[in-house]
Amino acid sequence: MNITKFEDLPISDEIKRSIAEIGFEEPSPIQAQSIPVILSGKDVIGQAQTGTGKTAAFSIPILEKVDPNNKHLQAIVLCPTRELAIQVSKEIRKLGKFKSGIKTLPVYGGQPIDRQIKALKSGVQVVIGTPGRVIDHINRKTLKLDDVKMVVLDEADEMLDMGFREDIELILNQTPIERQTTFFSATMPKEILELTKLYQHEPEIIKVVRKELTVPNIKQFYIETRRANKLEVLCRLIDVYNPKLSVVFCNTKRGSDELVSELQARGYFADALHGDLKQTQRDIVMDKFRQGTIDILVATDVAARGIDVDDVDMVFNYDLPQDEEYYVHRIGRTGRAGREGVSFSFVYGKEMRKMRDIERYTKCKLVKHSIPTIADVEEKKVAAFFKQVKDTVNESNLAKQINWVEALCEEQELSTLEVAAALVKLAMGEELKEEIIEEPSRKEARKSKKAKKGSTGAERGMVRLFINVGRKQRVQAKDIVGAIAGEAGISGKLVGTIDIYDKYTFVEVPKANAKKVLEKLKNVKIKGNKINIEKANKKNK
Repeated sequence: MNITKFEDLPISDEIKRSIAEIGFEEPSPIQAQSIPVILSGKDVIGQAQTGTGKTAAFSIPILEKVDPNNKHLQAIVLCPTRELAIQVSKEIRKLGKFKSGIKTLPVYGGQPIDRQIKALKSGVQVVIGTPGRVIDHINRKTLKLDDVKMVVLDEADEMLDMGFREDIELILNQTPIERQTTFFSATMPKEILELTKLYQHEPEIIKVVRKELTVPNIKQFYIETRRANKLEVLCRLIDVYNPKLSVVFCNTKRGSDELVSELQARGYFADALHGDLKQTQRDIVMDKFRQGTIDILVATDVAARGIDVDDVDMVFNYDLPQDEEYYVHRIGRTGRAGREGVSFSFVYGKEMRKMRDIERYTKCKLVKHSIPTIADVEEKKVAAFFKQVKDTVNESNLAKQINWVEALCEEQELSTLEVAAALVKLAMGEELKEEIIEEPSRKEARKSKKAKKGSTGAERGMVRLFINVGRKQRVQAKDIVGAIAGEAGISGKLVGTIDIYDKYTFVEVPKANAKKVLEKLKNVKIKGNKINIEKANKKNK
């Protein structure tokens, strides 16, 4: 049956009334396919990423199947994070607004457990919780599973990525065998399939067809650039396009932290979101992002599921994901709520093959984008500055300032044009020096590899320096850049690749500035440690 309206679904008038009040116009593909099957009592494996309406796909059947006259726990929804548990709980309450007698409760770490215990004792039919806190209640015997009819695993793949498999199995093993079990997951790794064999009975697999996995209002670009140039390319793109909010994806937690340090050292408002952060830390970062205190969020795939912000203008795949479905999930952070979005993917060498796999999977062509030049960046900044000037002229009384300029011109025998140009230079700062980072062909790159690198491995025009402090001294890239910029008076933008190891660091600086850096940083302290700095050689390379 082809269901195109909520009226066609076998659901009660109370739920339909809630749906109409919320403003849903028609069921999404995952809702249209999942709701009738779950209502029939079958176990389901639903493959759908965030933003497809999967929460309503399992929430509506839960509300329909729970008996309001039975005050015992009848349904459990397991979520990987506190934020998602709260979000699911809110949606279930909105959908069940006109269904009387059904009580729901989110349970998660970070909230006083006494409050949750009190609510559970009063009678709750639906619990939405994180695995750890659900187990805590089971052990305290404040959560009794004897009457549980339905168990839903939301974002099942993320829970496995976060190491919750044993917790999930412990919970499922304590629920009645006759229960109905539903898994919702953006991807279907081997571990998910293993769990379905153990805990589901002849499940029906419901998968959103591939052409519906990607969002049509996202312009998708790729830039061919080496790893050493990624940071500079990212900064230029941000400077040229000036997105209000952007998300940068890295494949590792360490890579996320290092990139944030580099961006902060260059003066950008950035922070990281990954699996090593405690929930309270994640909440703080997300609040800053929503409020615009930070405008660049550097995230890993595991952490990205909690990013529910409508006005993200741009997504950057700083590292290309290994899984095509993760690509879809990543770019889905932009272009939401009917807005247009833009995504950039950085690729080079063998990664081009992976990009072609992504294109085949999404049935969408990524368009090659040139690397913005310094002239592009300056043009954008000057245009923005002149717009401010124009607005100030139109909105302000400048009589006093005009008198000042006229007096200066008369006293110093200057033209108003010279004064205006000098003010622009003061406002815009020093001129940026063009660094050619356009990529050669792969064949040219192989041929010129030795010519481009000196004996110390530095890029052409750069000198590689050795500093005797590293991670064990809590040194970050921003500390190195700050020391060089502060002591030698060199712009942080001129500092090249920084490689930080446990006990030492390599940093590249322009040849023209190397002598000055070596002189000025003698006996300087970084993070309280007196440093030794010298040219890198084969001994300390």
